[in-house]
Amino acid sequence: MDSPSPAAAKDVKAIVSLYSNYIWTRLRSFLPATSSTYSSSLLAGISNLYGGGAGGGGATKRRRRKTCLPLPLPTSASVSSSSMTASENSRIFIVLENIIEHTFLNLHYIQKNLEFWQSKAEESNARKAYFMICGRGPCAFFNGTVQLIRDYVSDGSGKQHTYGLASSYISERINVLSSLRYCLATFLAQIYMVVDTAGYDLVNDPEKSVSLLLVKINDLFLQLEASIGNFHATCQLQKDSSVEGSYSGPLMFEKLPEVNEDGSRWTDSEVQDAINFINQNLQKLESYLSTIVMKHKRPRKVTLHWMRYTCGIVGISICSLWVLRHSRLMGSSDIDNWICEAKESTISFWNDHVEQPLLSIRDDLFHTFRKRQKGAMEPEEVQITANSLHRMLRAFTEQTKGTMLPENATDNEMLEVVMERYEKEVMHPLQNLLSGELARALLIQVQKLKLDIEEAMLELDQILRANEINFAILAALPAFFLSLVVIMLVRAWFKQDTRAEGRGRVARIQRRLLIVQVERRIMQLESCKDQGLEKDAQFIFGLVLYYLDRLHSAAELHARATGEWISLRQDIIDLAKPDIQTAHKLKITSRMERVYDCLLPLPKRQ
Repeated sequence: MDSPSPAAAKDVKAIVSLYSNYIWTRLRSFLPATSSTYSSSLLAGISNLYGGGAGGGGATKRRRRKTCLPLPLPTSASVSSSSMTASENSRIFIVLENIIEHTFLNLHYIQKNLEFWQSKAEESNARKAYFMICGRGPCAFFNGTVQLIRDYVSDGSGKQHTYGLASSYISERINVLSSLRYCLATFLAQIYMVVDTAGYDLVNDPEKSVSLLLVKINDLFLQLEASIGNFHATCQLQKDSSVEGSYSGPLMFEKLPEVNEDGSRWTDSEVQDAINFINQNLQKLESYLSTIVMKHKRPRKVTLHWMRYTCGIVGISICSLWVLRHSRLMGSSDIDNWICEAKESTISFWNDHVEQPLLSIRDDLFHTFRKRQKGAMEPEEVQITANSLHRMLRAFTEQTKGTMLPENATDNEMLEVVMERYEKEVMHPLQNLLSGELARALLIQVQKLKLDIEEAMLELDQILRANEINFAILAALPAFFLSLVVIMLVRAWFKQDTRAEGRGRVARIQRRLLIVQVERRIMQLESCKDQGLEKDAQFIFGLVLYYLDRLHSAAELHARATGEWISLRQDIIDLAKPDIQTAHKLKITSRMERVYDCLLPLPKRQ
């Protein structure tokens, strides 16, 4: 037997990993996490799952994401003539991939929280006030209710004050997260364009390009530090206490030592030191973002729906007390009796609507007309009655006419003779009943009636037997509908995931919306270029890269299953290239929406 190919084995592992992670996530969603664990979820998730430890060693021990938008490097960028240069380049590639992956992850976390607050900002004032009072936990509910009553009693402006407080609360978080997204997306675009420019230099002149690339990356970190510093200065002018109190001090990145920054060949130790400095800067950035974002993040699901959960807990407690009252612990046998009745009802339902109909269908399919019910009409019995009637008609006709009838005489012909004789005899019924043929004619008609009844019963019995399978199916319909409802509930539970990586209709919609976002950002990027807004253009290009990374991650598994991944991946890479014209990119997005199966909408249900 041939062994499976590495690509097939990789696909199987990817599918198993996807479904195992999905099931674990679904099970974990029912268990509320503790506040101390969740408070460090961003930093722990970035550092442990997708990142490494501090310093240079952490980058090599990191756990890679399932998929990520690839770096804009030539195919031969990782191949070098000397082993020392190849090792040096591999370290640079790891650092670049670390920066790109962590930036994508941070952007995704910021974007997810920003979308929540933007959706809240679009709601009505009543919904915002409800969120401020009932959607932030029991303490906020108590304080908000007290403040609302106090304002209403003092000057009657309780509602308006709550509306203004809710709008200010939501807009503050939108402004902070939008500013962080702007800084981080701009940084991502700058890193991507620097790598795109230096990719060919890494192949042609790796000795000089490594040092120059590290210096440029360090300069970009310093520019990010300056932009975040401007953000802090703006918050201080606006007296935004939430941002001021969310971080103990300003963001300060490490600077590369002032050695050999003229582009000459760096020693191996200098390259390693520069890599360590960059990794430290990356960890500082993650710590800084985790501290600010955690203060402005969306509430947990338990916090948002704490009233429902509280009512559920109260209801479960009442039900538990009721069950305890009827249990053996309180000396009651009600629960045992109910269990026995439920068991008997289940067994009866199973026998009547599942087992017996299935056995009947099986018998009708494989033993048709073999099993007969006792007393059912048989064709042989009808034939005996018909032969007896034929002999009686023949004897009566021959005796009446006084001649022998031919062998091919039919029962209808002889029955006409009997009826003619019967009509004559009935003219004098009393006389002919004793001395005539009236009694004999009546007995022949009784025999004819018996034959007609037996033929009708045989035909009815055949009709019923032919429809036994239909009756069995009708008996099994309740169990079939019950099974169908269970299957639909299980299917809905599996497909209610709204992530773009899913396999249902909602997931396909999410992937198509990612393409829409890419198209919209590409057009905005072209508009910013035409107006000469360089910084805004870099920000928009960073968002384009972010949405392409999400699409790259969401479509990979499904595109591999349909054999479209190589072509789709190349289209995504082309969309991420800065030097491709906007018209060509829009053609690519239009083709992606029409061609690839994983991006097509599911057919509508009829």
